[in-house]
Amino acid sequence: MLGSSDLPLTPGEVLRDMLAERGWTQDELAAVMGISRVSVGNLIAGRSGITPEMATLLAAAFRNNPPSYWMDLDAKYRLSRVRSDTSQIERRSQLFQMAPVREMQRRGWISEVSTIEELEHQLSMFFGEPIGEDPPQFTVATRKKNADENLTSAERAWCFEARRLATVFPVGPYREDMIDQVGIKLKRLAAYTKECRKVAVLLAEYGIRFVVVEPIAGAKIDGAAFWLDDNSPVIAVSIRYDRVDAFWFTLMHEWAHIKYRDAVSVDSNLVGDNALVGHVGPLRDIESRANQTASASLIDQGELDSFIRRVGPLYSKQRIVQFAHVVKVHPGIIVGQLQYRGEMGYGSNRVLLAKVRDVVLETALADGWGHSVSASTL
Repeated sequence: MLGSSDLPLTPGEVLRDMLAERGWTQDELAAVMGISRVSVGNLIAGRSGITPEMATLLAAAFRNNPPSYWMDLDAKYRLSRVRSDTSQIERRSQLFQMAPVREMQRRGWISEVSTIEELEHQLSMFFGEPIGEDPPQFTVATRKKNADENLTSAERAWCFEARRLATVFPVGPYREDMIDQVGIKLKRLAAYTKECRKVAVLLAEYGIRFVVVEPIAGAKIDGAAFWLDDNSPVIAVSIRYDRVDAFWFTLMHEWAHIKYRDAVSVDSNLVGDNALVGHVGPLRDIESRANQTASASLIDQGELDSFIRRVGPLYSKQRIVQFAHVVKVHPGIIVGQLQYRGEMGYGSNRVLLAKVRDVVLETALADGWGHSVSASTL
């Protein structure tokens, strides 16, 4: 029942009605419950709320409702008295679920602001579209840990930052007819650590933008391939693992997506549901194809099979280096493929897994590790 003000009855009003039904006075209720008359009077007048102890006593005295009835009665009445406007809190919560706001502010992707309207404006500027109920999306093929799971808000933001960074990268027209030649030239660079500095320049010569974005907390993403338009492909890497094998496999994986135009041939907003790597069937086949193409582009798999038959399981550093000279690829890449195949443990021959991040950053357009591109430039 609601009172005349359309508010729930107070516990005191309910208590007064129950006393009338039994013909009890406040003194008699106090005697039944073993408490003072003042305590009963405070309950009825609404000067005190119902504690768990009091709810237990009332339930025992009236014997027709459990203690939870009295607790709920008190809680509902108190909540009905609250008149706070929580709409901004709810909207702010939605925005914080949509994007890793604090981390984006820390990285300088958006500014720290005081109002919800300013925050929405900052996010709209970052994502390049008005902020609605659903997360912003654009079509992208990603390589990341937990490939069967949807992108997290942090991974989504990472993709958008990569796209934002790529828009300021001036390159010539995309030479799609030369994409296989690009793969051959990239493979030549994969023989020596220092050659990684030439990746960005080489890709730019063929109209492919290459950017490096340091991962943010919660973004376990290695790389992404996408298109700014039909003739503007982009490869983005995070160098989450600073190892020569991880860098080159991710790079060639994304090169394969560009080669086959995977990120534009699938009718799906992949930043939203990560369909390219999150489903079985044709989309899963596309991802498998990128993995196989990446492996084969770096090392002829027939030659690797032969090496495994001849040498395994005794993969010494010397034998790996010798084989690397034969196939003209960095020995760390061989180590990575042997580890992936289960031919050796991930702790073996780690001395060959050279670090490449600093070399790549010498020439690449990057965000992170002390490198940044200002929002005004973007």
